[in-house]
Amino acid sequence: MIDLRRFSDPGRVVEECALQILQWLGQAMDLNGDLNGTGEGQAGGLASLAISGGSSPRAMFEMFASMPFAWQRVHLFWVDERGVPPTDSQSNFKMANQVWLSKANFPAANIHRVQAELPPLDAAAKYVQEIREFFGLLPGQLPKFDVIHRGMGPDAHTASLFPGDPAIDDRNEIAAAVWVEKMNQWRITLMPGVLQNARHTAMLVVGADKAEAFQQVVNGPYDPLHFPAQIGARDGSAAVWFVDSAAAGPKASR
Repeated sequence: MIDLRRFSDPGRVVEECALQILQWLGQAMDLNGDLNGTGEGQAGGLASLAISGGSSPRAMFEMFASMPFAWQRVHLFWVDERGVPPTDSQSNFKMANQVWLSKANFPAANIHRVQAELPPLDAAAKYVQEIREFFGLLPGQLPKFDVIHRGMGPDAHTASLFPGDPAIDDRNEIAAAVWVEKMNQWRITLMPGVLQNARHTAMLVVGADKAEAFQQVVNGPYDPLHFPAQIGARDGSAAVWFVDSAAAGPKASR
């Protein structure tokens, strides 16, 4: 069974997803503040959040910008990034920075963007190293993000893991550069083992173009090679799906 929260109004979907993420972050701050630095969390009451790009979360980021929250205690990462400079219109960082981070005075030291202006393999290696240092990982360990926000494409891709990508079978790496043939583009993405390891995952899915993929991901056989959005979202992980009726069907729930 999955935790599905379905609403008829897309705006309500975004609002509920945003509020849940903030609640999880607050809980993580309390939990991590109680640790002495030897556990899985970050001592000092910090929380870790990884966000996705695309059009769906824009409204959620705008909400974050208008909400009073202890962003100084949140360290922000990206689930994936396109292989473009941070000034490019395709940059996931640029969108988040414009509508949220700059307006909320999010501490620059807490922003861990993918340096996607570098050659893809170099960008991935630097991102892995930054994650390792922040989480204090030993060789072979995977990070445990407090919260990961993800979306799903009409083809059931999530992060930058597209159907048929051999990277989907990799449960050991933290992040990697992947060539996305259909987009004719390099991307840097967190890998499946990291997605599965998150304390909490918020899946935000809005739009009728996602309906067919959503039914396959939720009700079809577990086959992440063809339906990557199932990774960390339908395999016993702590995921909550926030979906509008156009994507999930006509019946709306509160």
